[in-house]
Amino acid sequence: MPDVKKTIAVLGGTGKEGGGLALRWAHHGHQVIVGSRTAARAEEAAAAMRDALPGGGDVRGAANLDAARAAEIVVLAVPFAAQQAAVAEVAKALQGKILIDVTVPLVPPKVSRVQLPNGGSAVEAVQTMLGEGVRVVSAFQNISAHHLTRLDEDVECDVLVCADDAAAADEVVGLAQEIGLTAWNAGPLCNSVVSEALTSVLIALNRRYKVPGSGIRITGVPQTV
Repeated sequence: MPDVKKTIAVLGGTGKEGGGLALRWAHHGHQVIVGSRTAARAEEAAAAMRDALPGGGDVRGAANLDAARAAEIVVLAVPFAAQQAAVAEVAKALQGKILIDVTVPLVPPKVSRVQLPNGGSAVEAVQTMLGEGVRVVSAFQNISAHHLTRLDEDVECDVLVCADDAAAADEVVGLAQEIGLTAWNAGPLCNSVVSEALTSVLIALNRRYKVPGSGIRITGVPQTV
């Protein structure tokens, strides 16, 4: 697990998934910047997190671009429809950094059906947009926000981490493990299509079996690897 605490910006941190990740990282001592389209909305969400954390936590709000500039690691947790516009807005601030993209290509109203853009990975498309100066990592698509916000709960779902830069993937694996998740380096960024598509399958399971947050487990691999 990482010993050095990071400054992590969560763009879309006012939403359920981004907010859950931000809350957990702040709970474990990282400096967290909640990003949103407006600084006021971001600070409102950050204040609610400080109230929810023992000791308040090191959380503040900022507009997306300011949040990305100030962070060492940036997390993109916006709806698929806003993904590319959000990336374009902060592209210059991402150079030399890790971008963790949580995007799932859900197309309402049929969110329980797999609808990959042009049959490929939405996250891989972001790496193409940004170029080699940004290490894009795909992760956290299959973790329910229902579980993330319950800080004392063991999350019974594994995280698949995909990236073309193996060292960046391993760093994100460590960040996931630190907040109580089991995470695996699942290979290159093109493999992200599996995580992105799997979310629609999990939504279908949630609806069919009336549960709030189904997940996946990887078996047969020792967790010490």
